[in-house]
Amino acid sequence: MNHKNNLLIALVLLMTITSSKPVSKKSLSIHNKAITIDTHCDTPMKFVNNGFDIGKIHEAPDSRVDLPRMQSGGLDAIFFALFTSQRPRTEENYQQAYDLVNQMIDSTYAALEMYSNQAELATNSNDAERISKEGKKAIYLGMENGFPLKKDIKRVQEFYNKGVRYITLSHTSNNDVCDSSTDNAGAEHNGLSDFGIEVVNEMNRLGMLIDVSHISDKSFFDVMKITKTPVIASHSSVRSICNHPRNMSDEMIKKLAENGGVIQICILGAYIEEEDTTSINYIKHQELKAKYNNYNYKNDDERKAAWKEWDQIDKNYPPVLPDIAKAVDHIDYVVNLVGVDHVGIGSDFDGGGGLSDCQDVSDFPKITEELLKRGYSKEDIYKIWGGNFLRVFKQVEEYSAVN
Repeated sequence: MNHKNNLLIALVLLMTITSSKPVSKKSLSIHNKAITIDTHCDTPMKFVNNGFDIGKIHEAPDSRVDLPRMQSGGLDAIFFALFTSQRPRTEENYQQAYDLVNQMIDSTYAALEMYSNQAELATNSNDAERISKEGKKAIYLGMENGFPLKKDIKRVQEFYNKGVRYITLSHTSNNDVCDSSTDNAGAEHNGLSDFGIEVVNEMNRLGMLIDVSHISDKSFFDVMKITKTPVIASHSSVRSICNHPRNMSDEMIKKLAENGGVIQICILGAYIEEEDTTSINYIKHQELKAKYNNYNYKNDDERKAAWKEWDQIDKNYPPVLPDIAKAVDHIDYVVNLVGVDHVGIGSDFDGGGGLSDCQDVSDFPKITEELLKRGYSKEDIYKIWGGNFLRVFKQVEEYSAVN
């Protein structure tokens, strides 16, 4: 696909997203001048589940991210999350998680090689702007869940060497690194484990971003005590607005800001407003969760089947989702609490993220429109869309360079 065709597709898609709800020329101008970064999407899982082609246009909810829609949505950079669900810590499960992460890395490399004229692997804080200026999209890698580390500290550098630039320390259940915010069994380590302390110190040394999304409150405050660098929450929202343990409390957000870090607001409906637990969509998802033992899959085929069934539920029983305005309420809250320097956006697209009027990355200019409508300056919008995150990223790199 040549460059002219890419531009034509982008123009058509941009006309499509603006036809349903017009985005002003001023908003589009500001949006396109910003270095825009989405810090969390689960697209690599689609590579290994169904041979997803990132260079073709797709439709939500089948997928929410591809290169044409990144272009039409003015998105310069994205973090592909290498997600592994937490399973019992057996040798077999450790190996399967390790193999799956490497499979996702390899499939991302292959996709970028196929579309090298449109996208490039990014590994440092300067790459987003550099790659954008070359007319391409910057693809970063983050690892969601420390489970594949096993209890081998050498794997932190191994994954760093493969391009991974953040690790989300845990997922929905406790692991060897720390306690999760949502493990039904409660705390296992009372925060960070001894191995988790090693992991945080090693990430500081390497210049790897520490991601505190998903981890328990105690784990978070333990990280704050020992990290030498600012940290990120790659996809979390505000607990005071939506009372979910995955979201961050005011005390946590204040501590994050004191540390110099940034909370990337997650636009997954259940973290923006509390779910309707009587809806068919919610009930069917709970049944699916029970069917697959809280998503502790027995094998790879079962994992693929569960993801397919999840997508089918959303097609058969579409969820009633909050809108962009409610998501921006979370941004407002953080700004009022700790200032505009500590907030950004991490969509969780392809992992559950999506709003009624923001279904995929092509809809991102609508968020800029809402920010502008609420009185945010273009400088503020630049910070929210990428500036704050890149500042933290650069500080993490600078610490590593002198230590």
